[in-house]
Amino acid sequence: MTDSAHPLTQITLPDLIRLQADARALRLPSSRARDSRQAGLKRSAQRGRGMAFAEVRQYQPGDDIRNIDWRVTARRQEPHTKLYEEERERPLLLICDQGDSLYFASEGAFKRVRVAQCASLLAWLGLFAGDQVGGVVFTSQRIDVLRPARRRRSVLHLLDSLVHREAEPVQTLASGNSRLDDALTETERIAHTGSRIVIISDFMGLSDATPGHITRLARHNDVTAVRIVDRFERTLPPPGRYAVSGPDGPIWFDSANPAFREAFEQQVRDHDEAIERCFGRAAVPVIQGQTGDDPTDIIRRLGFRGRS
Repeated sequence: MTDSAHPLTQITLPDLIRLQADARALRLPSSRARDSRQAGLKRSAQRGRGMAFAEVRQYQPGDDIRNIDWRVTARRQEPHTKLYEEERERPLLLICDQGDSLYFASEGAFKRVRVAQCASLLAWLGLFAGDQVGGVVFTSQRIDVLRPARRRRSVLHLLDSLVHREAEPVQTLASGNSRLDDALTETERIAHTGSRIVIISDFMGLSDATPGHITRLARHNDVTAVRIVDRFERTLPPPGRYAVSGPDGPIWFDSANPAFREAFEQQVRDHDEAIERCFGRAAVPVIQGQTGDDPTDIIRRLGFRGRS
C-alpha cells in the first residue's frame, strides 16, 4: 500500500502480470467447482438445458415438455421434469472503465489503477479456472473489445489494453464524456448466453440509457458491478481550503462552506440513488471498493477467499 499522501497513479504490465500470484492465493467460492479445471469462476445454481443431469422434480407450469421424464411420470402418476446443470465452463467478460473521472485518489491508488488491478486478478482467476477470458476496456476517447478466449495470450492482451488506456491524456472533466453505454452495447454484442460479466467502474457515466443495457445483459448472464470510490467522494475532509488536481490546473474548494457541503452531500445521495435504481432494476449486485483498499480484498467481496 502506498502512502496516503502519495497515491499510486500508474501501473505497468509487469505489475499486472505479477498479480497472478495473488490470484493463485484466492479460492473459488464453491468447493464443487474446484473439483474440475473446467468449473469456471462460479458454479451456477440455475437449472436449464445443459450437459450434466442434476435431478428430477415435479413438473411446474412453464417447464419445457421436452424434459419430461416419462418413466418417473408413469411410476408416480404425476408429471416430472428432468433438470440439468448449466454448463460450468462460462466466458468471463470484464468491462473496465479507464475514463477521466478515474484519475483521482486521496489514498492508496488512483481509481483507474484499482480497476486495472481488480480486472487483472479476475482475469487470472478465470484463466486458472479454465474459463474463456475477454473484456471491454474504454476511456472517453476509445473502446477496445477483446473477445473471450481460453489462452494466456488473451489475458495478456486485456492487461496490455488496460496499461495503454492508462497512458492516454486526460480530457477536460467538464466535457462530461463517457463511453459506458457504448461499452455496454459492445458487451451485448459479444456476450454469449450464460457469461459471467463483471463491470468495474466508478459509474460516474450513468445515463438514462444505462439501466436498459444492464437489464438486457442480466437477462441471460450473471452480471456483477464493482464500484470503485474514494473516501473523499463520499465524505468531505475536515473544514478548510483544499486543492484537487485537474487537467486545467488545481481546483480549490472550501469544505467549511455550508452551501458547498449541502450541495456535495446532495450530489452524493443523488448518485447513490441513480446507481441503486440502475442495478436494482435488474437485481445486479454492486460490490464497493475504496481506493485505499487492497485489490485482493475487493475481489474477496465477490465471494473469493484465501486458500485454507
